[in-house]
Amino acid sequence: MNENRTRGENMKANLQTFPFDLIRAEVRQVEENLASQVRHFDRALEGYISYVCGTSGKRIRPALAILAGGATGGVGDSHIRLASILEMIHVATLVHDDIIDGAEKRRDLLTANAKWGNGISVLLGDCLFAHALMLSTEFEEKRIARKIAQSANQVCTGEILQTQRRFDLQLSKSDYFRIIEMKTAALFETACELGAMLNGADDATCENLAQYGRNVGTAYQIYDDCLDLVGDEVTAGKTLRTDLEKGKLTLPILNLLEAATDKQREKLCRLLVQKEPFDLSALANIADYEGALERSVHHARQLLREARQNLIGLSDTPHSQGMEQVTFFLDDLLDQCRC
Repeated sequence: MNENRTRGENMKANLQTFPFDLIRAEVRQVEENLASQVRHFDRALEGYISYVCGTSGKRIRPALAILAGGATGGVGDSHIRLASILEMIHVATLVHDDIIDGAEKRRDLLTANAKWGNGISVLLGDCLFAHALMLSTEFEEKRIARKIAQSANQVCTGEILQTQRRFDLQLSKSDYFRIIEMKTAALFETACELGAMLNGADDATCENLAQYGRNVGTAYQIYDDCLDLVGDEVTAGKTLRTDLEKGKLTLPILNLLEAATDKQREKLCRLLVQKEPFDLSALANIADYEGALERSVHHARQLLREARQNLIGLSDTPHSQGMEQVTFFLDDLLDQCRC
């Protein structure tokens, strides 16, 4: 597949919603499959499971699994199952994330912890993880289940590392990227790699799509980190401004510290470790906050360009074009990350 700049620009200009019309029917099947899993839990849990799995988000991970399948031979029942499993793991991580962050809203609804408390929410996330891993054992090839379990492990490891490094001013950019590649990009990577693997794609194709997923997932997390600082809660549909309060040093903050003078850095460090809420305008009053955001967005866009390069070699089909379109969708989202 050759990158076609004109086509890409047209996609970007006409992009309205995600997922795309091409895979809307398959994503609906994923939604139905997730809903059907409720009956496999104890009846006392059905309301909890329905609530957290039924609040439809962007479904980017399922969409990538479906697109990767379509780009490498076709979408079958196994791709719907894979997409459902990965989304269930993702939902489990969100339930746990919201507890850790003390978030009260997600997708315009109360979070599980805000609705039922931390105790039930922790165990709810555990149930979702366990059920997703159980479903993964139904694939004939053991390596599919192994890869899903490995990616779930990576997500949890990334979250632990991030929690360990809160308020740690020695956190480097390489540390940051290692963390987000595990906690976010791992599921994107797995969706794309296994979507191809289920079709018997060769190793080179699987690796290229895995790298595509890694690049897209990393770019998406950078977007999310920027959005937490400058986004609008009504538009985002979730609680924002939690990263700094919880001591998470994300790429915009690391860029800010990197470009600061010694005097500015000293002031910034005092502000960042005070463990009390502060107005973000305080950052802008000390150093070039807008420039730090712009450099973060630039890095994310570079990753998206690399992701498009990862698609070269695929047959030029509607699904491979859809994978390219995902990168332009995220590029549009990055426009929201302005002071």
